[in-house]
Amino acid sequence: MTDKILLLYASVDGQTKKISNVLTDQLKQEGKQMSLYEVADFDGNLEAFDKIIIGSSIRYGVHHKTIIDFINEHKEALDTRKTAFFSVNLVARKPEKNQADTNPYVIKFFKEITWRPTKVEVFAGKLDYKKYPFFDRIMIQFIMWMTKGPTDSNAKIEYTDWDRVKGFGQKILDL
Repeated sequence: MTDKILLLYASVDGQTKKISNVLTDQLKQEGKQMSLYEVADFDGNLEAFDKIIIGSSIRYGVHHKTIIDFINEHKEALDTRKTAFFSVNLVARKPEKNQADTNPYVIKFFKEITWRPTKVEVFAGKLDYKKYPFFDRIMIQFIMWMTKGPTDSNAKIEYTDWDRVKGFGQKILDL
């Protein structure tokens, strides 16, 4: 019998979706039955799945409200399954902030909710100033300036470590 795995995500600029797709492909190649949904589009039954993975991007220091609401609404069902959570944020580009216990956004997230997934991972996202609306671009440039990151409005940098993503996929297989 193969595991039935659900992967739910919320993405602002597409990097969390891209990571979710890579994980889904990896797990399918390992023979797992995968279901992938943007969290707002999922209306299924969590009881139908053996493992549940949830991924969320960060904007202005906060994980997606739809993810938080989903977790709070379905905490009981999540607590009866093997679960994994991953956060995608630009602060994780720094080695000292790319672990679940050192990333300030993940630490804050788990102080605000009571769900505790079986596995937690943090991935650095992608910086693409030209893709952002004007206000977001200015705000992200300001945040990057404060954190000594790139501020060139032409910057397009993918910080995601795809080997770490693959390693996380393996951890899910091992659950």
